[in-house]
Amino acid sequence: MDFTGKVAFVTGGSGDVGGAIAKALAECGVEVAVSYVGDADRANATVNAVQGLGRQSLAVQLDQRDPESIGACVDTVIGKLGRIDILVNNAAWNIGIPFSDLDALTADIWDRVLETNLRGPFLLTKAFTAELRRHKTGRVVNIASLAGIRPGGSSIAYAASKAALIHLTRCLAVALAPEVTVNCVAPGLVEGTRMARRVPEEMKRRVRKQVVLCRTASTDDIAQMVVTFCRAESVTGQTIVVDGGVPAGMR
Repeated sequence: MDFTGKVAFVTGGSGDVGGAIAKALAECGVEVAVSYVGDADRANATVNAVQGLGRQSLAVQLDQRDPESIGACVDTVIGKLGRIDILVNNAAWNIGIPFSDLDALTADIWDRVLETNLRGPFLLTKAFTAELRRHKTGRVVNIASLAGIRPGGSSIAYAASKAALIHLTRCLAVALAPEVTVNCVAPGLVEGTRMARRVPEEMKRRVRKQVVLCRTASTDDIAQMVVTFCRAESVTGQTIVVDGGVPAGMR
């Protein structure tokens, strides 16, 4: 993909990973819109960073569990920036619940996790599909997790949602071809992020002992992998793990 004149929408732009992705795309010349749920200040910080790189940017409030919110978001982004070429489904929700504590994983928590992490990316991709197909060079990149490949992460619900997102990536790659590629980045533990703080400490200690590079995933590496997927013309339906080298994630 030639990034000249292209526009991206990155969900969860108020977060650590989403902010890094937005800035990496902006450094390549892409105009970038970001979404946030409640933290407008952090989202605006991302917007300011993108604008500081000479690109257009805006922040849009979005509850990706709500179809009406998604519809309004699509209208706003396309209305303000004129088009969408890249959709990065990064926004997610997690909560730290040890796998053994099944009683704590209530139906309401399960539904919120799955609605945010799986249903939301599907509905957003569906809502943007016509626009992504319009120029025949659309890109969708989903942000899953190593927890979707091996048992781990903040909870069983989180792991299950990310496993399903990885398979949704494959299914959408078939559904949207040939005009749109759909790929997935699966980060491992990303130290220092808000999401990582919700992962049970025992789980984090276990991951740190396993990484062969003696360092866990970085937001920059995740962002650069998103850029690589967007550049590629003949790659679709693929998942790349970015985790510092956990043997169970090597496939």
